[in-house]
Amino acid sequence: MAYRICLIEGDGIGHEVVPAARKVLEATGLPLEFIEAEAGWETFERRGISVPEETVEKIMASDATLFGAATSPTRKVPGFFGAIRYLRRRLDLYANVRPAKSRPLPGSRPGVDLVIVRENTEGLYVEQERRYLDVAIADAVISKKASERIGRYALRLASRRPRKLLHAAHKANVLPVTQGLFLDTVKEVAQEFPEVTLKDIIVDNCAMQLVMRPEQFDVIVTTNLLGDILSDLTAGLVGGLGLAPSGNIGDRYAVFEPVHGSAPDIAGKGIANPTATILSAAMMLEHLGELEAARRIEAAVDRVLAEGPHTPDLGGTATTEAFTEAVIRAMA
Repeated sequence: MAYRICLIEGDGIGHEVVPAARKVLEATGLPLEFIEAEAGWETFERRGISVPEETVEKIMASDATLFGAATSPTRKVPGFFGAIRYLRRRLDLYANVRPAKSRPLPGSRPGVDLVIVRENTEGLYVEQERRYLDVAIADAVISKKASERIGRYALRLASRRPRKLLHAAHKANVLPVTQGLFLDTVKEVAQEFPEVTLKDIIVDNCAMQLVMRPEQFDVIVTTNLLGDILSDLTAGLVGGLGLAPSGNIGDRYAVFEPVHGSAPDIAGKGIANPTATILSAAMMLEHLGELEAARRIEAAVDRVLAEGPHTPDLGGTATTEAFTEAVIRAMA
């Protein structure tokens, strides 16, 4: 039977990079059935909601979803809620998975092959804020349940990787109740994975170590806000957000997306770099168990990054289409 893949282009360059990734997926020869759905700022402008209910239904009826890019307004807009944040909550996509791997480009640090696993539903991102005159307060929610399942996800991932090493990044030295609960829970779950070496590391030291010696890390698990920050740092080590794939994964559903934004300044010009979306598609195939096809895509991307052609953000003049066709040829 064919895999059913939901495609959501979203906003801006999403209309270019998702079709590019679709062509690469079709070139794998796997039995794939694509269904299209809409979400994002452009959808909100047309329909007054960023994620229509029929989009949620299509995602729930699919084996996996590939999302392109979403625009976030720079002002508070009544009734608007970001599409990805909504899907994370609605579908309980509790694991945000962000690999960072060295690529054959001058701006990419050698020797990096790590994954940030970020708890995706709690922390300060519960958005419980209030203000009393000149004092603003935000609640941070850390639960044992969420810490346990993100810890187990990260430990399971580390157990499948050759180094079998997990760092738990935290700020329990300052926030012993909330961050301490997260750290203690991950340590408890680690007893189920004796083959994995668990190390805890204070997050500011983790950031410094990532800059100085990123090759020492394998898998890092952390809370929502800390993971949001660290994962962009690690993307910067290996070439930037244009090369950064990600997955939002739960027990039943999974939405994969490039990390970059909608890039309205270049949208429609046909020069967007589709690498992050193509690599997100490869992550999606790996999630579905199609490891050989995922590795073919990743190897083809590395070959094109090494030899060209390159899109403008990578120092070349190639179009999105030319880059995509080069990846497809490299897969043959």
